Amino acid sequence: MTRNIRVETLQQVPIEKQHIELVERKGIGHPDSLADGIAESISRALSRAYIEECGAVLHHNTDQGEIVAGESLPRFGGGRVTRPIYVLVTGRASKDVNGRIIPTDAIAVKAARNYLRSTLTYLDLEQDVIVDCRMGKGSSDLQGVFRACGTNPIPHANDTSFGVGHAPFSELETITREVSDYIDTVIRPRHPIIGTDIKIMGLRDSDSITLTLCTAMIDRFCSGIGDYKEAVAMMCDEVATQARKYTNRNVVVAVNTGDDYASGNLFMTVTGTSAEMGDDGSVGRGNRANGLITPNRPMSMEATSGKNPINHIGKIYNLLATEMAQTCVSSIDGIEEMYIRLLSQIGKPIDHPLVASVQYIPKAGADETAIMRETEAIIDEQLAGITGITERVIKGELKTF
Repeated sequence: MTRNIRVETLQQVPIEKQHIELVERKGIGHPDSLADGIAESISRALSRAYIEECGAVLHHNTDQGEIVAGESLPRFGGGRVTRPIYVLVTGRASKDVNGRIIPTDAIAVKAARNYLRSTLTYLDLEQDVIVDCRMGKGSSDLQGVFRACGTNPIPHANDTSFGVGHAPFSELETITREVSDYIDTVIRPRHPIIGTDIKIMGLRDSDSITLTLCTAMIDRFCSGIGDYKEAVAMMCDEVATQARKYTNRNVVVAVNTGDDYASGNLFMTVTGTSAEMGDDGSVGRGNRANGLITPNRPMSMEATSGKNPINHIGKIYNLLATEMAQTCVSSIDGIEEMYIRLLSQIGKPIDHPLVASVQYIPKAGADETAIMRETEAIIDEQLAGITGITERVIKGELKTF
């Protein structure tokens, strides 16, 4: 059956030529990212358990989790959490098959705690957090769609929904991602005062880039206001240096602009996350599947993290659309920008979306006939291999936030 792939040129100003661009990323310790990370770690853990117990991934969705903030008393030299963070794990999971009970709740709680342990090094799991699992069983109609996969090598869509992707990343998008990774892999290991809860807000105003960072500092590594100010200055210098590797535009970095040194109102924490002291989090409220929040680009509002990797369009199509756009732009000459939208119909094979819509801005002198032909071939090939997304998600090779 021929796939409905529609390729068209797009008449609009490319992102790099627009005057104003905004890009945001919430770091791994932000409460919304914590909710995403927990949801995705639970889905992967359940998938592995299902494969081990039953030989196949069973129906589940764990994309409805919540982080309810606790309370804390940070202070120079080390404070304490006075009310634990509350993690609510909800969603649906297959809890038995052919009379065999699968301990889904225990699996979920263990996965959540393991994720918190790896993300929040200074969180006391014994007293600073409560993990409450309230997963129910999946609805019969969605389980029916899921089970239909057993007689068909290609899964059937669990929902009528869409996924969106774009390429290439703009300079500001690239900088935001790279700076976030640099903080996690280089700055924090050298400077443990830097917590994992970091929000980066990027603004490009013509040829000037401003990065505003909200950075949670960890109090036990901060003996006084001098240490705090040094950490802020270090972040400004290191982030600016890293950002300038990806642009010739002017870059300005501001860190913790809400601080008031006179009153002692600082972004200082006990554990490195604002979830300890009043900031709640929800799955799907943070970064999109490409790791960014990009109001200048088309986006899906679906929560990618926690959805099952077999037939849930909200996960598979968002990841796939992004990869499709990246592959086309890197492989085909003459494309300035590309946007891909994949739309499913519930109960239909996921490799045959109702439409695979491709819009692109051609470069001057581009061979549009060749671009259309080559784009259709890449989209068709990647749809044919769509189940590869599932394997990579379960292995943790694809990030969902």
